Amino acid sequence: MKGLIGRKLGMTQIFDAEGFVTPITLIEAGPCFVTQVKTVQSDGYQAIQLGFEEVKPVRLTGGQRGHLQSKSLPALRYLRELRFNGESSIKEGDKITVDVFSKADRVDVVGVTKGKGFQGGMKRHGFRGGSMTHGQSDRQRSPGSIGATTTPGRVLKGKRMPGHMGVQRVTSENLRIALVDVERNLVGVCGAVPGSKGAIVMVKQARKA
Repeated sequence: MKGLIGRKLGMTQIFDAEGFVTPITLIEAGPCFVTQVKTVQSDGYQAIQLGFEEVKPVRLTGGQRGHLQSKSLPALRYLRELRFNGESSIKEGDKITVDVFSKADRVDVVGVTKGKGFQGGMKRHGFRGGSMTHGQSDRQRSPGSIGATTTPGRVLKGKRMPGHMGVQRVTSENLRIALVDVERNLVGVCGAVPGSKGAIVMVKQARKA
């Protein structure tokens, strides 16, 4: 299982030899350190814990510093787990860089979407809004009726209504890698990925490729 923690740098475009343009998202992926290896015998499941972005030790809590110092690793700001099945030769303390990926690989990118604040039903759920005819003048963007009459006599749970939008964990699946720059720790994936510029994302081998 291949995976890295990275930082979204933004979108750009590249041209192939025939002049066709491809929109890509640039991600500064790694280098990451293996901070822990979890096994079925000790933890009940198989996973590796990765650390990304070195910082001053004072930026971490005492527990985080102790966890990393016990592995003789530098202070790392972000820790994420990557599950896998089968055998693996990865050991604690290993350094992983973008060379684990190659051009044309398929990956899943996990991130947190941009926050949109409080939004109405039309923007949040794609409602079409009220009718623009028959004399109504103040219900264009209203969600309309939200419940039935005597039966059931209440609003059902899960009803789509206005509310907070964004800041959700989202996975963009099966994206093709169009660029790998080992010297600058860059990965370019075709299309958009969740999050704003500077957001932390997880790039891992596609499950549905």
